[in-house]
Amino acid sequence: MGATTTTSTFRRFKPHLLMVMAQIGYTVLYFITEASFNHGMNPHVYITYRQIVATLVMLPFAYFLERETRPRLTLALFAEIFVLSLLGVGLTLNMYFASLKLTSPTFLASMVNTVASLTFVIAVALRLEVLDLGHLKGIAKVLGTLISLAGVMTMTLYKGPTIKNLWPPLIHIQGSSVFQEDWLKGSLLTVASCVSWSIWYIMQAFTLKRYPAQLSLTTWMSFMGAAQSAVFTFCSEHKLSAWTMGFDIDFWSTIYAGILMSGIVVFIQLWCTKQKGPVFVTMFSPLSTILVAALAYFVFGEKLYMGSIIGAVIVIIGLYMLLWGKEGDEEKPEEPCEDTKLHLQISAGKDKKEEL
Repeated sequence: MGATTTTSTFRRFKPHLLMVMAQIGYTVLYFITEASFNHGMNPHVYITYRQIVATLVMLPFAYFLERETRPRLTLALFAEIFVLSLLGVGLTLNMYFASLKLTSPTFLASMVNTVASLTFVIAVALRLEVLDLGHLKGIAKVLGTLISLAGVMTMTLYKGPTIKNLWPPLIHIQGSSVFQEDWLKGSLLTVASCVSWSIWYIMQAFTLKRYPAQLSLTTWMSFMGAAQSAVFTFCSEHKLSAWTMGFDIDFWSTIYAGILMSGIVVFIQLWCTKQKGPVFVTMFSPLSTILVAALAYFVFGEKLYMGSIIGAVIVIIGLYMLLWGKEGDEEKPEEPCEDTKLHLQISAGKDKKEEL
């Protein structure tokens, strides 16, 4: 009995645990890419290489494990995946990491929290998300969205007093002083990437209905994203030296991001999107915000402002109000449509005739 209960609990919270692991991966990503960019790595070259690594790693798993279940790839579906890759890699990641070079990991991690609210609003507009304002949980969804946005605005517009560091930095990130050289441009790029990211999550829900092979979809997005990013990089970066990489932090950050983030984590997000919907996946972003702020303050010696703490608390309250409001959405039985009811009535009539 105990083993059955444990298994049932694990299945129920499996998506939650996977998304927590994904956010831990994102936390490490912020700092390892910051160190790589400070070392001189071009963000667009980095994205191209990491997508190539993800393609090579995911391809064997996609080919062998989904050989029997993978749908046929039509021209229309290929074009849809191309657009999905453009939103998730070509646009989002290039703007995302370009803004990291112009701002800071803490700011970027805080702004990514807007993705959950944006995704919720778009999902409601497209009727992918249930919203019943006649019930308490429906109201909690709306209030949670508004509160989380208020928290993000607090983090962005209000700094407040600086929290004094308890000890010297345990780890130094070389060249961190170059940050915040163009904060306005970096902020605009961050907002644009968040909007693109939200649309990407929404589009995943539609694409997965027509192409439910998550491993294959991850591989295709990585491959197309690498090609799109390579074209963008060649247009913006004309020095061949930018493509050279030594066996240093640039190499390890690319391997880490390619295998874990563009490969495994994207696959996890696709699986969770299919199980729980796009809004659920984006709700866990505050966890990486907390972890990034904690590591930046306690380990890397970065400044921590009171406004960031207050804003983060508000965001977390709002997003988990939204999470509570969503709890049970997937468990509600769907009402049979009129055609289904008629079919059931005809079948019942036939059964009675056969009995007579």
